[in-house]
Amino acid sequence: MKLHSIKPAEGATKTGKRIGRGQGSGRGGTSTKGHKGQKSRSGYSYRPWFEGGQMPLQRRIPKFGFKNPHRVAYKVINLDDLAELIKANPGETIDHQFLADHGFIDAPTTLVKVLGRGEFTVQADVKLNKFSKTAKAAIEAAGGTATEV
Repeated sequence: MKLHSIKPAEGATKTGKRIGRGQGSGRGGTSTKGHKGQKSRSGYSYRPWFEGGQMPLQRRIPKFGFKNPHRVAYKVINLDDLAELIKANPGETIDHQFLADHGFIDAPTTLVKVLGRGEFTVQADVKLNKFSKTAKAAIEAAGGTATEV
């Protein structure tokens, strides 16, 4: 066997349709596009949402709701989760970098709010973006500090 003698397997390849090459080819005339109509013309391009002039779906369905462009989204962490984290790492300051290192948030730039669910009995310095009133009171009652940064 030599490189010039290699051929594809029988039936593996097909010859392409030669469209618009005269009447004798069997595919001349309308060039397999049928008669008249928008799709037979040159320059036709298909838009997926076009429904032939019928009122399109995105205009038939009513609009509703409101997306506030000024919304500030916070990642929430509760006191009980925070207490477990502090028990596992005693003496550490809880800040954005610490939470990112332990997989609670994706990046140190993520905004975080502490909520007051659960018991909080460990002493710790917590430096995050926001605290609920109950969370701040619980942290300070345990002898720690809750600083908003």
